[in-house]
Amino acid sequence: MLDVSVVPQRIGSYLAGFTDGEGSFNVSFRKRGDYAMPWKVSLCFNVSQRDKVVLTLFVEHLKCGTMRTRPDGVWYYEVNTHNAIVENVIPFFDRFGFLSAKKQRDFAKFKQIARLIEDGRHLSREGICEILEIRREMNDGGAMRRKYSDDSIIELFEIRESSETTRQTLTTYSSAKI
Repeated sequence: MLDVSVVPQRIGSYLAGFTDGEGSFNVSFRKRGDYAMPWKVSLCFNVSQRDKVVLTLFVEHLKCGTMRTRPDGVWYYEVNTHNAIVENVIPFFDRFGFLSAKKQRDFAKFKQIARLIEDGRHLSREGICEILEIRREMNDGGAMRRKYSDDSIIELFEIRESSETTRQTLTTYSSAKI
């Protein structure tokens, strides 16, 4: 876990300000056929920039995340492991904060979703609906850039639930016949 008290105020404030303008807190859904649940819910914090020097400060002071370069020459820093989000990213930005109302709102929603995941709510259809509702209010809606619509996420739950009910009915019927 990151000890945010050792991060110099000057550096922490700089990185928070940089994130205020260039960073993003995201929640994504990935289809998973090998999970009991049809979706894996992932939190991600990222910042991109042409100059990698600032991004190396994130790696150094948040003590987590990865950096890579894109084909267009832009460097990309991201943290997408749940433990690193909860133990490093959230405490860091709780301490250093944001000036813009938009980033404060997005970060508060991001933390709210992290708590739901910590509580296991992402493992139920109701919890997924709750996460989708919160996510809808983040990043100015972001719906135009999303791979899966909220409706398609919910629909896959209904398909899974329907096929599970059918499987249970067939199992029960087969057992009764014997």
